[in-house]
Amino acid sequence: MKNTLFTGLATAIVTPFNKDNSVNYTAFAELIAQQIEKGASAIVVCGTTGEASTLSDTEHIECIRFTVEKVAGKIPVIAGTGSNDTAHMLELSLAAEKVGANMLLLMTPYYNKTSQRGLIAHFTKVADAVNIPIMLYNIPGRTCVNIEIPTFVELAKHPKITAVKEAGGDITYLAQIIEACSDNIDVYIGDDVMTVASMSLGAKGVVSVAGNIAPQIMSEICRLCLANDFSAAGKLQIKYMKICMDLLKLDVNPVPVKAALNLMGEDVGGCRMPLFEMSEDARNKLCDSLTASGILKY
Repeated sequence: MKNTLFTGLATAIVTPFNKDNSVNYTAFAELIAQQIEKGASAIVVCGTTGEASTLSDTEHIECIRFTVEKVAGKIPVIAGTGSNDTAHMLELSLAAEKVGANMLLLMTPYYNKTSQRGLIAHFTKVADAVNIPIMLYNIPGRTCVNIEIPTFVELAKHPKITAVKEAGGDITYLAQIIEACSDNIDVYIGDDVMTVASMSLGAKGVVSVAGNIAPQIMSEICRLCLANDFSAAGKLQIKYMKICMDLLKLDVNPVPVKAALNLMGEDVGGCRMPLFEMSEDARNKLCDSLTASGILKY
């Protein structure tokens, strides 16, 4: 078995913006500090929730460097550097390693897509070139490309490919990945509402959106799972199930989670276009959900 970088909660952190859409590094530093203080085991920067697709390369690498600096070795920093252009992914990955990232998060290619043979070549290109571990990111709902089980098995043979974030929304498929190759890679769930079920099957933790607004709660759910107290973990997850769902269902991620943070008094700004502000109705539902869960207090 390869070395496990972390267990438990890895928050896929938002990228806060100023009113002029520049990165708000003051707010960013505060968010990072809160994650560490409230129990996150790792931070994922420049992922889907971090709006990596709208960051320039300069901003992208600076956000990773800044996160590494502020974390100061307390927890691992996982840098999203995936692309549908293999050469660009390699360039970003090498730059992320250079500024101190502890792991890379590489999604499947989107739009132009590729075959399973192409996936192996795509990920192997980076794995052969870097000196830090890689977490594969399987999210077919966004990329329209699914990493098939034999492909997982083949990629897991590479010494640098040590983990996978599975976000296909299918608990049976996650179980098949664990059965097929968990001796060679660590499996993490990418859907908050599936945390307890997934960890009961052997997942090592969750890469979480809800961790942005409730890191202490998500961390505790993971801690209980790792202690094999799935009954208590399940009760806690059920208590906060609606807010986890609303963060993903009321609008496109990360629109709802940024709205939630702003309602909670965190100045994270809005999202870059083409993402757009929530409707008033959706915002009211989110506010009601946050209030009912006790996360937002008046």
